[in-house]
Amino acid sequence: MGNILNPVGNNSFVELAAFRDEDVFADKTDFIAKTNKRFDRDGNLLVFARPRRFGKTVTAHMLLAYYSRAYAGQHIFDGLKIAGNDSYIKHLNRHDALYIDMNSISSHFKNYLKKSKMVQGVESLVDYLEYSIIRELREQEDFAACFDKNEIENIGLPEALSALRNDLGVKFVFIMDDWDLIFRKYRNDEQLQKEFIDFLKGLFKSDDGLACFSLAYLTGILPIRKDSSQSGLNTFSEYTMLDPVPFESFFGFTEADISEIMKLPSCKLTQEELKDWYRGYKLNGSDIYNPDSVVSAVKDGKCKGYWSGTVANEELARLINMNFEGLRDDILDLIAGGLVKFGFLMFNNDMVTIRSKDDVFSLLVCLGYLGCADYGDCCRLAYVPNREIRSALASIARMQSWYNSMPIIERSARLFNAIRALDSSETAGIIAEIHNSPCVSLLGYYSAEALACCVTGGLMWQTDGDYECFRKLQSGKGYADVIYVPKRNDSLPILLIEFRHDTSAEDAMNQIKEKEYFERYRDGDYPNEVILTGLNYSSKTKEHQCLIEKLQK
Repeated sequence: MGNILNPVGNNSFVELAAFRDEDVFADKTDFIAKTNKRFDRDGNLLVFARPRRFGKTVTAHMLLAYYSRAYAGQHIFDGLKIAGNDSYIKHLNRHDALYIDMNSISSHFKNYLKKSKMVQGVESLVDYLEYSIIRELREQEDFAACFDKNEIENIGLPEALSALRNDLGVKFVFIMDDWDLIFRKYRNDEQLQKEFIDFLKGLFKSDDGLACFSLAYLTGILPIRKDSSQSGLNTFSEYTMLDPVPFESFFGFTEADISEIMKLPSCKLTQEELKDWYRGYKLNGSDIYNPDSVVSAVKDGKCKGYWSGTVANEELARLINMNFEGLRDDILDLIAGGLVKFGFLMFNNDMVTIRSKDDVFSLLVCLGYLGCADYGDCCRLAYVPNREIRSALASIARMQSWYNSMPIIERSARLFNAIRALDSSETAGIIAEIHNSPCVSLLGYYSAEALACCVTGGLMWQTDGDYECFRKLQSGKGYADVIYVPKRNDSLPILLIEFRHDTSAEDAMNQIKEKEYFERYRDGDYPNEVILTGLNYSSKTKEHQCLIEKLQK
């Protein structure tokens, strides 16, 4: 047992499983039943690419704890889903596992370079990776006899693994976490990238190499890069945020997972709060929550934005500022609730070869900044998945020098000011502008709810930060469609908006008054003036109708 061959230290899954009755834990061990079906068969080379903070390492640690013989006898999986599967005992802790954490390898390599005496031929990060694996194999007592220890510098990893297979019948489970680190951290070092791909090809392209592995599982943010140098890795089956089928339920927390988490005594949050903040990644019809954010929120007892980090923010700003084909406008529209169609098949699966808006959106989906839905014809619909991501994107957008000059920002101010001025005609006209924009038209416009999304998206840039926006809020004798309440400024008005489809603006206004949605805001804790707005869209005339009044207290 070492750092790579059958390691046992700092296993995040084992720690979570041990305290699963007390801490946030989603039982995803049925995923192991899926990998067992691929064991020693075609399709046993897997790449799972998903965003940071989406449980990549926990899943890799789960597979290690299940397959590696180093965990034998620990009863880690007792009572979990996989324990009821027919294949459970067959593979439980019966294999030798090579577990490679590329972040650790990178860190160890930096320390290695500081040493006064270096191993001959070990000059690059990839050299060091191969050297480290071979060294641990050679130091394993059961394997030592297969190698001449005096020729450690002269033997390659494929040959070492083949010797073990031929002499001892040993096959390995190969698990690599952050497989794409070299393509992200050393994005401009083409030589190092080529060395790394050649390393993987040596293991997984030739028949001799493939015969040494019962299963290979690579996880990272990016799919395997699409170019001629890496075409040799087409033996891997890839599952990504762009195309997760049939493993979509294992990419994050599902509704069923959240329902179980809500039962924890330590969870003081409502399911609606978690849904608003962290749900929204729709993968083949499944609603997926950001797992790390949910865990953090439950532990803190508060929903807030955990999606932060200087490096990630800088990367997003870099992509937006490329401004392919009006990209900045599209990003602002997405933040406000719109949809953007994009193609993903030409995406090169890297962070350097970005040639179009389609590439940017494909990368942002892989990074988790956008969700996507199938749109047919090899296209996807991009959208901002939840409140957490919307807040992060909006904060980054506001920091850019071009922000205040963007038409969508100016339009949001015009809409807010028109409502505040009780200008029904101007308000209806601006809403029509928003409705006719490409991003909103993709939503469909067949209900009062669609009109509500159009208006709240239009107001977002002017109200975000100063207002709390409530949808379907219980108020008076019913549930108001939308209410904007100022957070701390008495000079700003409360906006109360009701929507209709194919009736009339008068009908919407009458609803507000008959149900007395404004009653709680007449006096007391709310000295603000209250503006009532009734809106209707006619599918026959394609016109927006609006009535605006100030509440007389």
